[in-house]
Parts: sequence; C-alpha cells; structure tokens
Amino acid sequence: MKKLIIYSLFVFTIVVSIQAQVVTNLNLMPVPEKVKLNEGKFRVDESFSVSINGYSSDRLNSAVTRMVKRLTGRTTLFLKQDFLTPVFKTDSAKMIINVKREGELKINEDESYELDISENGITLKAETDLGAMHGLETLLQLLDADSESYFFPFVNISDKPRFTWRGLMIDVSRHFMPVDVIKRNLDAMAAVKLNVLHWHLTDDQGFRVESMVFPKLQQLGSDGLFYTQDQIKDIVKYAGDRGIRVVPEFDLPGHSTSWFVGYPELASAPGPYKIERGWGVFDPTFNPVIEETYQFFEKFFEEISALFPDAYIHIGGDENNGKQWNANPEIQDFMKAKNIPDNHTLQSYFNRRLAGILTKLNKKIMGWEEIVHPDMPKDIIAQCWRGEKSLTESVKLGMNVILSKGYYIDLNHITEDHYSVDPVPKDNSLTEDEVKRILGGEATMWAEFVWPENIDSRIWPRTAAIAERFWSPATVTDVDDMYRRLRTVDFRMEELGITDIKNYDMMLRRLTNNQDIVSLKTLVDLVEPVKNYQRKKLRDHTAFSPLTRTIDAAKPESMATRKFGKRIDKFLSSPDAENYNGLVNILSVWKNNEVQLAKIIQKAPALKEVEPLSQDLTFCANIAMEAIEIVYENKKASKDWVDSKMQELKDRKVPKAQVELVIIPVIMRLLNSISVQQ
Repeated sequence: MKKLIIYSLFVFTIVVSIQAQVVTNLNLMPVPEKVKLNEGKFRVDESFSVSINGYSSDRLNSAVTRMVKRLTGRTTLFLKQDFLTPVFKTDSAKMIINVKREGELKINEDESYELDISENGITLKAETDLGAMHGLETLLQLLDADSESYFFPFVNISDKPRFTWRGLMIDVSRHFMPVDVIKRNLDAMAAVKLNVLHWHLTDDQGFRVESMVFPKLQQLGSDGLFYTQDQIKDIVKYAGDRGIRVVPEFDLPGHSTSWFVGYPELASAPGPYKIERGWGVFDPTFNPVIEETYQFFEKFFEEISALFPDAYIHIGGDENNGKQWNANPEIQDFMKAKNIPDNHTLQSYFNRRLAGILTKLNKKIMGWEEIVHPDMPKDIIAQCWRGEKSLTESVKLGMNVILSKGYYIDLNHITEDHYSVDPVPKDNSLTEDEVKRILGGEATMWAEFVWPENIDSRIWPRTAAIAERFWSPATVTDVDDMYRRLRTVDFRMEELGITDIKNYDMMLRRLTNNQDIVSLKTLVDLVEPVKNYQRKKLRDHTAFSPLTRTIDAAKPESMATRKFGKRIDKFLSSPDAENYNGLVNILSVWKNNEVQLAKIIQKAPALKEVEPLSQDLTFCANIAMEAIEIVYENKKASKDWVDSKMQELKDRKVPKAQVELVIIPVIMRLLNSISVQQ
C-alpha cells in the first residue's frame, strides 16, 4: 500500500511537471484541464477548410465563420472557404468538427471539448456546440508562426471548466455604456471562456431599460441614455451566439433613486426625487408594505422577463441603509403587526414577495449576499462580495453561491491579487455537497470611474486571469507564467475591438495637447491609480466629472514596474556588469525624463498636477542609481544614509494626482538588501 501511494505521488508529480512545461511553451488562457504537446506542426495554407460533420446549428456555423475570419486576419491568407454553411460537409476538410447536440444556456451544461491536432488534420469533438465554441477559441490561441509559415502545434487537449458560473458584471447605470462597448466585451469574454454577462442596469444614477408599461422609468430616470427593447434583444442574441448568458440586475429595494423620479409613490418617503449625481449609499428605498409596490413589480417583471430568457433575474439587495424604513410610521406599524424584528427580516419579506412574482414567470432570483436569510427559498443564488464568512454561511443554509470578493476589478488591484483568490475557500470546513453549491464567480466592473473610452483598460487583461481561475484546475497557480501568457492574450484582444492598448496612447496624446508623448508615457508607465476607494476620499466626483485625467489613462497595473522589479531581483542575485549596465540604462532614462516632460507641461495645463510626480521619478532614479552602484562595487553604506533615503522614499509614496509611483517599493526593497556599516 505504501509503495502504491509513493508511485501515485510520483505519477502525479510527473503529470503536474508536464502540464507546467506545456503551459510554458504555449499561450493558452485559460489553461486546459489536460494538455499533451507532441512533436510536429500543422501548417496553415490557403487550402485550410472546416467541416461540421456532426450536429450543426446556426450558432455553431457563425462561430466557425468568425474563427475563420480571425484566422485569415492574423495570417493574411486568402482562404478558399471564407464562411461556413450547413450544406458544407466533407471528410476531406483540414478541420473536422463533431458535436452531438445544441447546448442550453443554463448552469451545469456540458461545455467540455476534445481538440486533437496531428499530421492527419484537426479534429474537434464536443457534447454540445458550446463546448465546440470553447475549442475554437483554444485553437486560435494555439496559432503560431516560424520563418516558414503559420502553424498549429501537434497537440491533444481534453478540457472542461472547473466552475459552471464564470461571469463578468458590467455596471451601465453609473456611467452608460453604448451597445458597441457591450458587444466588444462579449467577444472578449467568449475568447477566455467566460459564460455570464451580469448586466447591472439600474441604480441611483440611472435606469437603463426601455419599459413600455412604465415609460417614465426611462423618460425621467435615464437622461435619455438607455437601451431600447430592440437593442436589449439584439445584445441578448449576440451574447447567446457566443455561448454567454445575460443575467439582468435591477437593484432593489435600495440603490433605487432613478425609479422614483418617475414613480415617487413607490418610495418609502415622499418625493420629489431626482437622479443622483454623486457616488455612495443613499436613502431612497422601495416601500415594502404597500400592495402598490408588488402590483408594480408584477407588471414590470412580466414585461422584462420577455426580454431576458435566462432563468435568473438579479434583484440586487445590497446596501439598504434602512433610514427611510426607520422614519416611516406606516412601515414601523407593519413590522410590529407582523412581528418583524428588524430591517433585514423586512427585506427578506420583500424579497420573498419578489420571488413569488418571479416564480410565476418561471424565473429564479439571485442577489447580493444581503438577500441571504433562513426564510428565503433554497433555489436562490447569493453573490458574495464581503468574503469567505458569508459564502460559507450561505452554502451551509443550502443555497448556491458565486464569489465576487477578490474580483472587484474597479478597485485597481494588480492581476496577481485577483489570480490568488479561489472561489473555494482554503482550509474550509465544507462538505463535498456544500462545495458543489459554489457555482463559480464574477469579476465586477463598477462604473463610478469608467466610461466607454477607458472601461476596457479596467476590465482587460486582468479579467482574463480571473477567467482562468474560474475555468482551469485549482493547481494552475504559476504567477510568472500567467503574466507571460497574459501579454499575448492582451495583444490578441485587439482583433476583437478591445481598446485598452490603443486608447492608452490616445488619452496621453490628449493630455499633452498633441505633443510628443514619450516622456509622459515613461512616467505614466510607472504609476498606478490609487487602490480601493481612495479616489473618492481624495477628491469629490460626480457623474459629470471628467474621466480624461492621468489617473484615467494610467493602467491598474504597471507592467514596467513589474519588469523593473524582476531586473532588480536578478541583479541582486547576480550583480555582474551586464545586469548592472542594464539597470543603469533604465535609470538614466528615468533620471533625465523630468527635463523633457517639463517642456511638454508648459503647453499642456492638464498635466500640471503630475509635475511633482515627475520630480519624484528623478529623485527615486538617483537613489536607485546610488544603491545599485553600492551593490555592484560590493561596498557598505552607512546606516544613516540608508535610513534617510528610506524616509525620503516613504514621503514620496503619498499619492499625487490620485496616482502612486509604484517603483518606490521596489527601490525600498533594493535599499533593504544593501550591507550596512555597523
């Protein structure tokens, strides 16, 4: 028995090692469940063609056609087959697809696939067309090139997702996002195998859906920025064609000011109301004790259910501060008469009434974790945004959950922070059945500080790494390799219309007033927006505040700083001339950048706020230059010198223009490595 255990561990180690080696050689994201890389290359030429020899559907035909178009776009080959039709079936095609049935857009549907590439051609097998579509994305990620031509490596892949719910929430209430923004992000979601668009459609700042039954909702609550019903149907179909479910969110009973602009009689306090222009948690809340509220929702959700075919409707439920309820005598009398002890229980009463309405419409409810209550139906889904404790409590109550804590991409955390969070808590006390109730997770793009120009830079490429956490085996955790692959994924997103790379330079050009952006880019490459909710604290913002400043152009993660940190680590482990000179070259550019940028700022008033940061960069470069010279020459520094430089660096860690110069911690790490004279 002991020998068997040792042998099993040996085999497991080999498999993990092979998997790691395959990942290092390929640019796949998410990493498939099983990959076997073989010797050989399948060359792509103008004779390349695809045939669906099993079950065929319009959705799958369209997906194959899009794949072929992207393939031709990358290779510039004039393929003879430019689109796929149901009648084209042949065994002589270079790629054969076999699918057994149409996949349903629902939880726990089969999304597995098998992809084999050899000298005999390419075969893709799947139970459903959804699985085949995932296989097509993997195939495109495998495309490579050498001096001879483009090719696919010989490979055997067997793949399926770890979690059934792999979502991205996009808030379109705080800042409205046009249809083209939603569609290009749906394309990007499909590319990394996300399968749920959680569409946050209402909040205090705007009601974004056209209602024919209650037209004052969009007429008075949207500033004219809303989706028509035809646009909604179009987006739902567009998502479905890419294997993505659309779950709408109507945030209730709080976060609801925009509803009351047109229908103040439904609020818990008398109006009039106006659209909220600021950010935060506000008092307006639906009145849960009057029948008019539920009569309204019966008609509203009947209309809405026809637009959104998904089984779930998200009712929000978060951050109801209860102030209007506490101040309303009618509500307080109702609570006493019904023996309702607190606002949480009152909200559960409200949620149960909504659940009854939605059940009649063959819908189920999901909501933020505040909807969890022992009295709630067990078929709800709770979206946990506060952490492990609420997730564990919810599954122990018998409810399904998804995790968003750790995936709040609006907070500008670096990719590694999100990548390290797993939907299943470590060292948990959950049973096997309870773990099965963790359906997956969602990245959340709250929109206080994004608009169509920069939203892509806040979603991508970090969400691709989150998508890997939702799809790939839990053992896929190599951070350095994740970053290696992320660079390629980010580049490939451009062919789908994602703008995080190209809009960066465009926003910098505007800031410089159409001057040369090299010196500004050198600086902004080394800063990151302040994290968490610091931006709100450092300066007041409204829905009309400009989102065109340096903080809005700066990316959530400075890859230049990460690269610099790696070079510092390499130098400290091997302080030779090559590593030393490489750092000197980088630091010289930073040291001299201030002079060049100062000339630009003279004709670009929008950049005056970053002038102190530019000076800090020069200062930090000088300290780093001195430090690497000490290490290179194997000298010792005085303790007073190290302490004084450390303090000066700490002083410069304070955000300026609401961004942080993130090379400072790297330079502090360098100083900590210096030998000090005793």
